[in-house]
Amino acid sequence: MKATGHILVVDDQKEICEVVQQYLSSEGYRVSVANDGGGMRKVMAQGPVDLVILDLMLPGEDGLTLARQLREESTVGIIILTGRGETVDRIIGLEMGADDYLPKPFHLRELLARVKSVLRRASSRAQKETPTGARARARFAGWHLDLATRELVSPEGGEVRLTTGEFDLLAAFVNNANQVLSRDRLLDLARNREAGPFDRTIDVQVGRLRRKLEPDPAKPTIIKTVRGTGYIFTPTVEVL
Repeated sequence: MKATGHILVVDDQKEICEVVQQYLSSEGYRVSVANDGGGMRKVMAQGPVDLVILDLMLPGEDGLTLARQLREESTVGIIILTGRGETVDRIIGLEMGADDYLPKPFHLRELLARVKSVLRRASSRAQKETPTGARARARFAGWHLDLATRELVSPEGGEVRLTTGEFDLLAAFVNNANQVLSRDRLLDLARNREAGPFDRTIDVQVGRLRRKLEPDPAKPTIIKTVRGTGYIFTPTVEVL
């Protein structure tokens, strides 16, 4: 079976590492494991990693610290694993740039679905190819977005780095400008999955985008909240 990406599982529970490694390997992925931050960095120093499945509760450096370091240093995909009830840590993990999360205990098939989604969005092929019907390049409110190269340039001419999740959400907004979009619809457009009853993924990512796009994130003019419904991307979008 052809390998489809290199996944690094970081969890201090060796049983979980073994089960996940066996399952994802059977699905064609190359899978490495580490039990702490030092082990994670050792694996990543040995070669490219496409996705890190990162437990929040680790000995020494916790998962939130490692997620922040990963995002500062790379655009690698990150799925965080959280214990039941760790809602605050889950939200903080998303704010630090994780692409998705999965609460423990989890079903392996659900993990596989999340892995496929993040890798599909983060793959080099997706970065070089524009989906059918999508705008290749767009301009809005002085900003320039290239959907093929996934580059965002500010009105001042500086490049602004986006995580995979931030880019996919912004692309969904740009391709559906001036339409009121519910959180469920945005999650489907940006992540190709349905929202859970307490899923705040979209709200967190909108907050991150506002901090990068808006002159005053507290008074947004580009991504506006439609109370009780969702969000609307208000600028006129020009296709270039």
